[in-house]
Amino acid sequence: MVDLLPMGKIVDVPLAQTGEGIAECELLKWHVQEGDYIEDFQPICEVQSDKANIEITSRYRGKVASILYVPGDIVKVGETLVKILVDESAAFPSATSGDSGNEKSLDSDQIVVDESTFTAVTFDDSENVKSLDSDLEKEKQAGVLSTPAVRSLAKQHGIDINDVCGSGKDGRVLKEDVLSFVVNKGIIKNPSAVLHADYEEEPRGEEGYNSFAATKYESPSEDRILPLRGYQRAMVKAMSLAAKVPHFHYVDEIKCDAILELKTSFQKNNPYKDVKYTFLPILIKSLSMALTKYPFVNSCFKEDSLEVVLKGSHNIGIAMATPFGLVVPNIKNVQSLSILEITKELARLQQMASDNKLTSEDICGGTITLSNIGAIGGKFGSPLLNLPEVSIIAIGRTQKVAQFADDGTVYPISIMTVNIGADHRVLDGATVARFCNEWKQLIENPELLLLHLR
Repeated sequence: MVDLLPMGKIVDVPLAQTGEGIAECELLKWHVQEGDYIEDFQPICEVQSDKANIEITSRYRGKVASILYVPGDIVKVGETLVKILVDESAAFPSATSGDSGNEKSLDSDQIVVDESTFTAVTFDDSENVKSLDSDLEKEKQAGVLSTPAVRSLAKQHGIDINDVCGSGKDGRVLKEDVLSFVVNKGIIKNPSAVLHADYEEEPRGEEGYNSFAATKYESPSEDRILPLRGYQRAMVKAMSLAAKVPHFHYVDEIKCDAILELKTSFQKNNPYKDVKYTFLPILIKSLSMALTKYPFVNSCFKEDSLEVVLKGSHNIGIAMATPFGLVVPNIKNVQSLSILEITKELARLQQMASDNKLTSEDICGGTITLSNIGAIGGKFGSPLLNLPEVSIIAIGRTQKVAQFADDGTVYPISIMTVNIGADHRVLDGATVARFCNEWKQLIENPELLLLHLR
């Protein structure tokens, strides 16, 4: 089915469903501005759900008539993101091939339409102008004309942009109008600093609005309000649910001299110069080996039906601290991967997380989570579950300690603490202890991994 729209018609482009269970997204940035001419399939904006970043592309060819949200806004699924003045009759530039079953994208000029079924209505250029002018007139009645950056500036100072007298064309409110308004109202104390400030959209990241990093303020003693967005917003929801689950924690110490020596050996005999070896991939592989013997640790719990689903794949999530908040991408099918393959996939996920480019495929489907808090500092952690998973492991930093031999002599060893958090509705203490002992044996004697390699 191909929808045909009259040329000159202004259409609403809503935020589509970006994934199962997603009700809203945060608008990160616009790739277009009002008045820009866009092609079908052209990226128009980028949004972030609880699970991943999504790039929204245009289904229409035409001119951007109105942008309704500014970066940082929360947009609910189904709400209109942008209005486009369509100048082509083909509205949906995609079709499905019945033979291959794969969805293929087609240019609007390539779509074949039965003229006996559909009739395209066309207008001349004057009607296009009238249509756009009519839409702009409606916007004037509903609110003043302004760009998203200017509306964002007004929002920052807590003023109603409708109260500002615009000096631009057709009464459009400019940045200078907003700044003059807040100065005259006495909202700001240092007019010269604000009048010369750049209030254009700031990039997300360590200096972005969604970060707790240092931001430009007149005084470091001022209170500041930072909205929780993206991964931070998702963490609020996830941890609120996890706190309702009865947790059981099991703590142990593991000798890691052997895996540290193995890591050093990998680094010295590294044929892949682009691969950086750490001991974390060895821990991940040995964890998968232990999960094979204790599958209940690699499961999820369905509370409504009181069922436990034993997962066939070991999708091990790695908690990562990024400028955008905590995110847990997972390495799929670890049971089938080599340590080298795990190392490369871990590096890819770390880079994607750092660039805020993780996909929903990277984040969804985890079966157990590993949190390496020792990479930052601290010996112990008490992690909360990443539901619906039933177990999570926090690893502390490695440290040298004194160990007594049987003859009373003292020698140094490297010790790492682990804290396993478990859903006590599914896992009991004995199961968690036996699982940890199995994992501990593989870590302290990594040569045993060879016995299980396929």
